[in-house]
This record gives sequence, structure tokens and C-alpha cells, in this order.
Amino acid sequence: MLISAKLGFFYRKICTFAVGIVFFLDKLATIIHIETSTDVCSVAVSKDGFRLFDRTIPGSVKGSQASEQLGTLVEEAIDEAREKPDAVAVSSGPGSYTGLRIGMSMAKGLAYGSDAKLIAVPTLELLCVPVLLGDYDMPDDALLCPMIDARRMEVFTAVYDRALRPVMPVQAMVVDENSFKDLLKEHDIYFFGNGAKKCMDTINHLCAHYIDGITPQAKNMLPLADKRFHEEKFEDVAYFTPEYYKQYEAKLPKNLLKL
Repeated sequence: MLISAKLGFFYRKICTFAVGIVFFLDKLATIIHIETSTDVCSVAVSKDGFRLFDRTIPGSVKGSQASEQLGTLVEEAIDEAREKPDAVAVSSGPGSYTGLRIGMSMAKGLAYGSDAKLIAVPTLELLCVPVLLGDYDMPDDALLCPMIDARRMEVFTAVYDRALRPVMPVQAMVVDENSFKDLLKEHDIYFFGNGAKKCMDTINHLCAHYIDGITPQAKNMLPLADKRFHEEKFEDVAYFTPEYYKQYEAKLPKNLLKL
């Protein structure tokens, strides 16, 4: 009973920042959550706002093997739910081109087969969830800057306030010493995600802070997905595609480059 009470408390806490005010969900649902935007893939199940199931595929698992393991985890999630899902939530990008395609294909197939709604959860907003729920001593006007590695000094990034209102839109950015300069004059900014660490020597400012160990996880999709379900923000199962924010660059195999 104590554990359930604590879970309920944290769930309501995150719903508060997600919408700016506390609201009561009148359309609670069973939702399967799928996250594949980086090399850490995960699946979770929630019912009435509480997590029932959560599994992660290690980042060392790649390619077709990761796709097969994702399918296995989705099957386990369906068994754990013990009923058809009302919705399937999927991380919609930005992130790994291949990872996003695998996750979106899985989510759309499951939604179509279950006659469930499709919910898109922006990956950078998802990254903010564990930071907002974490025990970090931040000023009230602090800004959050999630970053996903896009190779070299480029990252997918955006800036949000602590109510997840966008301050800088999602974009692919090549980070240099002038990046975020104007915002850092007025705010403490907390940088996190797998693209942040490589940028911290370049973003050299007293108001720039780095938080380690933050990855997009399906278990953290719950409040964002429930909010979208409540607001009936659903996507077209047939036509919705991930938000890549960058053109895919195909690479030739090394043996072909030698010809």
C-alpha cells in the first residue's frame, strides 16, 4: 500500500510539470510504450497511470538481433497487460534513423493489430522526465537541454523550461563556443543525454551544468503518453513517420570503398 501511494505521488508530480497544472485523468488506459531512439531500447506497460512492466535491451545488442529482442519484449508486455492495449506509445525522434524506424514499425503494427491508438512521444521531452523527477537542486528558472548524439560535434537538441515549455525548438545543431551563449547569460542550463558530454568542454560557462547517466527509457514515457491520451492527441497509424530532423546518409560497406 505504501509503495502504491508513493508511485501515485510521483505520477501526479510529473503530470503537474507536463501540463503546467494538476489534472485528473478521466480516460485512464492500458498503454504499451516502445523506445528505440538510441542504442538503449526498452519496452514498458502502464495501466491507469501505473507501470506494470519494464524491460531494457542492452546497448551492446545491435541490428537484426535488437529487432528480434524488441519483438520478444513486446510479446512479454502484451502478456503482462493481460488485455489488448488502448494505445501504443512510441518515441518519435529525433535519434538513430534505424532505431526510430524499427520502433515505429513495431508500434504501428501493434496498434493496427490491436485496434489501438498510436501516440508519438518526442524523444527530447522524454529525456527531460528523469531530470524533472530527480533530486537535482535547480533554480526555478533553470532550463533543460537534452542532447542526442548526431556524430562529430553535431547533436539533436532543444531547450525547455521546467514545465516542458519549449524555449528553443528541436533542431540538429553543430555545437561551438557560441552555442546557447545568450540563454546562459540569464539562466542556468542543465545539459544531459548521450550527446551532452562531448559538448561540455566547448560550452564552457559557469551556468552550464552536466547531468550524467540520462537515457531515453520506455518507463519514463508514462506521464507524457497519458497526457496525450487524455488530450486525444493520436497519430495516423498508416501515415505517421518519425521526426528525423536530419537527412539520412547511407554509407557504403568498407569492402566496396576499396574497389
